[in-house]
Amino acid sequence: MSTEQNKSAPAAEQMKTVKAAWDKAPAGPKKDIAFKHYQAAEKAQTAKNDAECVKECEAATRALA
Repeated sequence: MSTEQNKSAPAAEQMKTVKAAWDKAPAGPKKDIAFKHYQAAEKAQTAKNDAECVKECEAATRALA
């Protein structure tokens, strides 16, 4: 997914995508790092900070790669 597509996707949708990818990932350090970013994204979403939420979702996705 390109950065432009990420910006246009709602933060909540990205949260679902990241969570699904995280659920499927094998246990290990990459999954642990991704989970920390996911938790930060949850906090940002709760604070209504979509830009930060998207940023953390992207970081979580990169961590799982």
